[in-house]
Amino acid sequence: MSRVLGGCRVLMAAAASSAKTGAKADPSKLKNSGILKPVPVSPAMEKFVGASEISRTGAVKKIWEHIKLYQLQNPTNKREIRCDEKLKSIFGDREKVGMMEIAKLISPHFIKPT
Repeated sequence: MSRVLGGCRVLMAAAASSAKTGAKADPSKLKNSGILKPVPVSPAMEKFVGASEISRTGAVKKIWEHIKLYQLQNPTNKREIRCDEKLKSIFGDREKVGMMEIAKLISPHFIKPT
């Protein structure tokens, strides 16, 4: 039994050391790519966030700041967001949205570069 446990320790140590030597991502390459890259937005989104270009993560952050500031989360079901007039302008006049729908609903507001 001790021989089996000793073998497991050797394998675990080898796996741990190989994980440490893995290539690390260069932070400079990650800074402005994908959802972190500021892109032009629609006039409705521009009016909401106050900028003509913003990253997707930045837009979601601004939306959540607005939701928290005006207490728009349903107190009984925190996953549900009740839309005021400002949110309706970017969510297509919906009365309420699920928190997991936000990224999908703001997607049309980001203008793809040609």
